[in-house]
Amino acid sequence: MERLSLNESPANAQQQPQQGAQQNHNALGPAGQGPTPGPPQLPPQMFTTAAQLLDLTDKKLVLVLRDGRKLIGVLRSWDQFANLVFQDTIERIYAGNLYAEISRGIFIVRGENVLLLGEVDLDREDDLPPGITKAPYDEVWELKKQEDDKRKTSDKKRDRELQTMGFEPEHSGEILF
Repeated sequence: MERLSLNESPANAQQQPQQGAQQNHNALGPAGQGPTPGPPQLPPQMFTTAAQLLDLTDKKLVLVLRDGRKLIGVLRSWDQFANLVFQDTIERIYAGNLYAEISRGIFIVRGENVLLLGEVDLDREDDLPPGITKAPYDEVWELKKQEDDKRKTSDKKRDRELQTMGFEPEHSGEILF
């Protein structure tokens, strides 16, 4: 991705690399009397909306959801709300030094549930970190449930200790359904 100033368009940057302050405006003035300067236009790289997903379409991505699930798949479609459609999706579960994968096929994700989205480096995708081993799904799932139970009990203990000091635990004032 090239870095452009607000006054440069991608076409101008290639044609006039040393003339960043000059703009090429093609809008016609009154009665077709030639170009008139208009407001500066932002280059497409400056968008921070769902339009940024255009560059990621048809690429293999890793997606982390708000509930902690990790998905890997090919982004096929998206909309203005960043709702995503993935194809050939797998869910990867980690527990301790083990991981397992389960095929999910076509997966639709509501945009508000996306925590992290990143492109997978296809050259390094098969390289596992040292110490991580693939295991059967059932074994990893049981180990993950045990880890989650341990974490929940330690969180409850921490919340009780914080309450004695006058702090309010997370979600204590909310009604969770």
